[in-house]
Amino acid sequence: MGRAGRKAIAAHLPKLRAAWNLDFVVVNGENATGGMGLSGSHAQGFFEAGADVVTLGDHAFDQRDMLVAIEKEPRILRPLNFARVAPGVGARLFETRGGKKVFVAQALGQVFMKRPFDDPFSALDTALKAAPLGQVADAVIVDFHAEVTSEKMAMGHWLDGRASLVVGTHTHVPTADARISAKGTACLSDAGMCGDYNSVIGMEPLEPLRRFLTGMSKGRFTPATGEATLCGVYIETGGRGLATRIEPVRIGGLLAQQGPSAL
Repeated sequence: MGRAGRKAIAAHLPKLRAAWNLDFVVVNGENATGGMGLSGSHAQGFFEAGADVVTLGDHAFDQRDMLVAIEKEPRILRPLNFARVAPGVGARLFETRGGKKVFVAQALGQVFMKRPFDDPFSALDTALKAAPLGQVADAVIVDFHAEVTSEKMAMGHWLDGRASLVVGTHTHVPTADARISAKGTACLSDAGMCGDYNSVIGMEPLEPLRRFLTGMSKGRFTPATGEATLCGVYIETGGRGLATRIEPVRIGGLLAQQGPSAL
């Protein structure tokens, strides 16, 4: 979320990748540029910090240069169920530095979203059939960019046993429901933002407060610039690609610091 979030990724991700011996890292860059969308140059900054894949969201093309950048950079994914004519793709098979195959997919939820996106359940069902877990893919990561927890939890059930991780993004607030479902899929309703939590979902509080109190706007939302908390989720997988461990990650800033224990 904005400059503060980018700084947190740049400061912490290289050290976390080395200290935790991470095989694969996905960063959701949805609001990294000015709080709305992602520029191509900022995406490259995430790759330089250690990201293997960068996902987008409903603001995928708010930064116009992403229309071109996503065609040139296969490691950037936009939602599967976005406009059919949108550039880029929403799912792809990647190879880790150790030679393992990781399938990453992103879809947008439908409930309370501003635009009527296509059915995410059907879109992800079709995508995952092309790269079955334990056969084509050694791991499957699904970023479900959605508003409501019920839709995110339903997606976890829908993909249980077919994905290593189903993680929600979009609401900017980390949830406390990290779990491994009955058939072995790790789930978390929302990973939370990498941004300044002394804010209103990453924005300086003054303008959001004005709009809540008066129903009127006076200016644009401005990303908060205080120290950011890096939020995310850590998982480990077993031989068939199913999850054996899941833990939330919260480093720095206002939120309690925590990460994978005993590493």
